[in-house]
Amino acid sequence: MDAIALKQSNLAKLPANVAVPAYARETLVPGIVHIGVGGFFRAHQAVYLDDLLALPGNAEWGYCGVGLLASDAAMRDAMRAQDGLYTVVERSAAGDAARIIGCIGEYLYAPDEPQAVLDKLADPGTRIVALTITEGGYYVNQGTGEFDAAHADIAYELAHPGAPRCSFGYLAAALALRRQRGLAPFTIMSCDNLQNNGDVTRKMLLAFVALRDVDLARWLATHGSFPNSMVDRITPATTDEHRALVRETFGIVDAWPVVCEPFRQWVIEDEFPQGRPAWEQVGAQMTHDVLPYEKMKLRLLNASHQALCYIGMQLGYTFAHEAMGDPGIRALVRRMMDDEVTPLLDEVEGIHLDSYKDTLIERFSNPAVRDQLARIGTEGSARIPKFVLPSVREALARGGAIKLLAFTVACWFRYLEGHDEQGREMPLSDPYAARLRALALQGGADAAALLSLRELFGDLSDTPAFTQAVGQSLASLYGLGARAALEQIVA
Repeated sequence: MDAIALKQSNLAKLPANVAVPAYARETLVPGIVHIGVGGFFRAHQAVYLDDLLALPGNAEWGYCGVGLLASDAAMRDAMRAQDGLYTVVERSAAGDAARIIGCIGEYLYAPDEPQAVLDKLADPGTRIVALTITEGGYYVNQGTGEFDAAHADIAYELAHPGAPRCSFGYLAAALALRRQRGLAPFTIMSCDNLQNNGDVTRKMLLAFVALRDVDLARWLATHGSFPNSMVDRITPATTDEHRALVRETFGIVDAWPVVCEPFRQWVIEDEFPQGRPAWEQVGAQMTHDVLPYEKMKLRLLNASHQALCYIGMQLGYTFAHEAMGDPGIRALVRRMMDDEVTPLLDEVEGIHLDSYKDTLIERFSNPAVRDQLARIGTEGSARIPKFVLPSVREALARGGAIKLLAFTVACWFRYLEGHDEQGREMPLSDPYAARLRALALQGGADAAALLSLRELFGDLSDTPAFTQAVGQSLASLYGLGARAALEQIVA
C-alpha cells in the first residue's frame, strides 16, 4: 500500500493503528499563540492540549503557532501543506506508537507577515502567549543575571520599535496595542528549561519594555502574569530516519514528524487571570510552587545531559543511549547526581529522589529514542550557566563537592575546540560560537581564557576552588585524553 500524505482530508484513510484527533478541528478557536513551534513544543505542550480537546467543552483553546526565524520557513511550509497536522511517535522498548496531533489551527511566519503576527497577538481572543524560544532567547547576562541590553537583537529592536524581529520586540509591540485598545495583557507563559522561567521572563521583558516605554512597563508590571512552569520530555531533533520510520511503519508521508520518549511531565503555576485550559484533566500538575520541581529537574536531568553529551562526543558517540552504555559515563552521571547535586535538593512532594534518578538513567539509556548528543550540546553558553553552575555555587557555599560538576564544564571547554581525539568534527551550535571557539583555540589546555567570560561565569571566574578544579580537568582532557581523564575522575 502506498503511503498517504498527511492532510485533513486524508485522516480517515490512515491505518487503524494511528490515532487521529477525536474532535472537530474546524470548531477550534486559537486562544493561545505559541512562539517557537519546534520539536519539543509539538511533542509536549501540543500533546497535552490535543488530549484536552478530545474532551467536550474546550474548543476555545486551539493553538496559533508563530515562527520568528528565517529558519522557521521549513516548518511553515510543512505545517501549511499538512493543514497544521503532524505525527508524534512515542518510542520505547515495547515498540512505536503513532498519533496525529491537530491542535494547531494556524501557523504564522513573522518574516513574511509581521502585521498578521501583531494582529493575532493583539486580538482580544488571544489570552495566553506561550514561548519555547530556547534558553538563549531571554537575553540574560549569565554572569550577572540581569538583562543583556547590549545584545545585537535588543539594539535593533530599540532602534526599530515599529518593525520587530525577535520575540521580545513582538511581545512589546503587541502589548502596546492592547493597552491602547483597553485590553488586558495576555498571560505570558515560558515553557523553556529555565529555573523560575516565568520570573525570568517577567524580569527580562519588563527591563526591555522599560527601555522602550516606561509607562507600558508599569502597566505590564501591574496587570501582567508570568506563570512559572516545569516541562520534561526527551525529544530528539527530527531526522530523515524519523520521516522514513513514519512512512514505512505507519504509511504516512509527513514532512516534519516528531519522535519522543513515552514519559512526559508538566508542572504549571496556576496564575492565569485571562483564563486557561483545564490542563489538569489530562495529566498536568497545577500548583502554586513550581520551584522544587524545576530545581530537581534542571539540576538532575538537564545537568546530567550536559555531563554525558560533551564527554560522549569526545569519545566518538553519537546518541545518548550509546554514551550511557559506556561504564565511565554512566558512573559520571550517577555519581554527579548522587554525590554533588542531590545534597542540594529539598524534598519534592510526591517524588522519591532515588527512584527519580533511576528513571532518569533508564530514560537516558532508551535505545529507541536515539537522542542526538549534538542536540543536547547546543547552546552550551546558556545551558551550562543554567543547569550546572547553580549547583556549583550552592555546593561551594555549603562546602560541598564540585569535582564532577567542574569536570562537566571542562568537557564543554574541550568540546569547544571543535574536534574529537580522532580529528572528527564536533558540531557547535551556539549564539556565541565564534567567540567561544576562538577562546578555546587560544587557551587550549589552559582554562583561563574561557573562564574569563564573566557574562557566563560571573563571580566564579574569581573563585579558586572552581577555576582550579576546571583547570585541572581540562589539562587532563588534553594531556591524558578523554578516556583516561574520565577514568581518573570517576576512580
